[in-house]
Amino acid sequence: MTPEYWGRAKRALVRRDAVLARIIRAHPRIALVRRGEPFKTLARSIVGQQISVKAAESVWQRVLAVAPAATPEQMHKARRRLPACGLSQRKAEYISDLARHFVDGSIHARDWPDMDDEAVIAELVQRARHRPLDGGDVSDVQPAAARRAALDDLGLQRAIGLHYLDGERATRERMRELGANWAPWRSVATWYLWRSLDPVPVEY
Repeated sequence: MTPEYWGRAKRALVRRDAVLARIIRAHPRIALVRRGEPFKTLARSIVGQQISVKAAESVWQRVLAVAPAATPEQMHKARRRLPACGLSQRKAEYISDLARHFVDGSIHARDWPDMDDEAVIAELVQRARHRPLDGGDVSDVQPAAARRAALDDLGLQRAIGLHYLDGERATRERMRELGANWAPWRSVATWYLWRSLDPVPVEY
């Protein structure tokens, strides 16, 4: 199911950013699709960040070798083995921390079907940051659930450099400027920039 806000986000971004407008129009039939168990969906999305679909699938299969059902309990138990599956230390830490929150009940995934997208994102961002939300729009998140992490996202850096800077390296300041223009739809803008590099979305 595509999030209900997706159409609104696309229209806003097309109006504001000519580069994104071109990218969005070049990918008319793909969109973020949510499917599967919540923890497994989130874990797969973390695995797939910054790498190609083929590489993500290869790493995910190695993860399944140590946690066959990809449940929070299995992932938490296998947390020390995750880096050996091809995950960066940061990704392994994200997945391990996410699993811990699912296991201890501090993430209320059972309530998500009755919550809107913004409320679900708010809960995840709170857990990711380990502190209260700072008053920003909770639907406005970028990779790894925090803008600081987004600035380090290699795929996003590459896409911005390619499309906005004639192949030059994207500085953090330039990325912040672009992000400010995309608000409150930074997540959607980032997704399309990722797709511009690897147009086949990972099936979650």
